[in-house]
Amino acid sequence: MKLVKTFLLALLTLLTAQVAQAQTTPKAKAKAAGTEQVQLKTSAVCDMCKTRLEKAMAYEKGVQAAVLDVPTQVLTVTYRPDKTNPEALRTAVQQTGYDADAQPADARAYSRLPECCKKTNAVHTGGN
Repeated sequence: MKLVKTFLLALLTLLTAQVAQAQTTPKAKAKAAGTEQVQLKTSAVCDMCKTRLEKAMAYEKGVQAAVLDVPTQVLTVTYRPDKTNPEALRTAVQQTGYDADAQPADARAYSRLPECCKKTNAVHTGGN
């Protein structure tokens, strides 16, 4: 009787492990395979800019992740190409108030930025 219980417990454990593995592996592969990355040069200058841009990009359709490297001013966006494209992401950055590559920021959005986040601020331009 003890041998039967041990056999059934081992069989149950084996089946549970296979089911759990089958559910997690395909999802991880599908998510990574369906994304692309784009790097956008921005006019962001501080950690407040970083927070603002990353949060704004999180609300964009198809964006999986957005990370701004403040020293280089480069925003790296991981996105799903079936949901959005690099041009739409550039527009989203502009509408947040920052330049995106060679395209200038939306003037109205830029005017709403805090003074410390504006690229013309003396702190960032080296002026006194």
